[in-house]
Amino acid sequence: MLDIENGTIVSPGEVLVRGQRILEAGSKVNRPTEAEIIDLGDVTLMPGLIDAHVHLFLHPGAEDLQTVEESVPQRTITATLAAKADLMAGFTAERDMGTEGAGSADSAVRDAINDGLIPGPRLRISGNAIDILGGHEDANNFNPAQHVLSNATYANSAEQLVVVIREQEKEGADFIKIYETGKDSLISGRLSTPFQYTEGQLAAAVAEAARTGRHVAVHATGEPGALFAVQAGVASVDHAYQLSDETMRIMREKKIPAVPTFAIGEYFAEHAASPAASEREGKLQQLHAQEFKKQLAASVPMAVGSDVGPFPHGTQAREFELMVQYGMSPVAVLQADLINGAKLLGWQGQIGALKPGYFADVIAVPGDPTRDIGVLKHVSFVMKGGVVYRK
Repeated sequence: MLDIENGTIVSPGEVLVRGQRILEAGSKVNRPTEAEIIDLGDVTLMPGLIDAHVHLFLHPGAEDLQTVEESVPQRTITATLAAKADLMAGFTAERDMGTEGAGSADSAVRDAINDGLIPGPRLRISGNAIDILGGHEDANNFNPAQHVLSNATYANSAEQLVVVIREQEKEGADFIKIYETGKDSLISGRLSTPFQYTEGQLAAAVAEAARTGRHVAVHATGEPGALFAVQAGVASVDHAYQLSDETMRIMREKKIPAVPTFAIGEYFAEHAASPAASEREGKLQQLHAQEFKKQLAASVPMAVGSDVGPFPHGTQAREFELMVQYGMSPVAVLQADLINGAKLLGWQGQIGALKPGYFADVIAVPGDPTRDIGVLKHVSFVMKGGVVYRK
């Protein structure tokens, strides 16, 4: 059994569950006479995995076309299937980082999961992400005369940000997702990416979200947008391809995690529409891997998020392997996922460890994940909230 706080394996491992919660966990627990005993054999028990960056409403294929051609009801059905696939792969908690044009439909998916109507992870949802006119998620490659809708909600000033955030909160968003940078390009080995909001505008968004106990997460690949975001006090910097020394210092001091999303970069490089596009994506991934080592050396906190959706749901454990490949130890990646991820999703003390009082989110993997992170791709048992979903 994985002891995540100490980064060690306890053997043998037993967990006693009553209802949705863990009563006991350790090398030996009480065995009430009425208890059902599930013997999983030679496996490692560990807390359910956390993916801090998913898109339940996306699937492989042309992202800009699927959001135009597929109706919101169709995409919602797709999202329910994606949620099930992620759960069966051992991900018992996730942060959905925008429906990409499906509005607040993710709140219905979250609520259906919470009500036990459909299987899926615990969800923190953002509704539609927020963007500027002509920004990263706008329909920039279509005929302007057709007025194709953006995949995010427009907000072009601090005042508009406040209005949009209030609307999203009304529709059930748990947190706010803002696109802060894009479009990305490489110039002489350096990342160039325009910022979308100033520090002051982002500070207004952070303050408005905080008014109702929520936070802001940003898509930010580089500078100066990432610096504006951390100065404003966002909860996470997602993608974080290239960060300045000052940005990394603030993230370390404020404990703002980066969420690298290497898996999506690898997928885009391997499935690009042309050799030129594949080369571009490959160079971005190489740059990100180099910069990741600098971020680790600067003690930037990390959380684990895959950006799954454009690649198949249920396959995102690849992210763990890539984070190890690019410089982290298996134990450090597990702690980034289960400890930092629980904090980021607002479930600290509830998920991410096998401890009394925590939700009974338990998975089983073959072998020792502290030595071979790849075993996370082979989950054989899934329990969420005391209910067995895979055995």
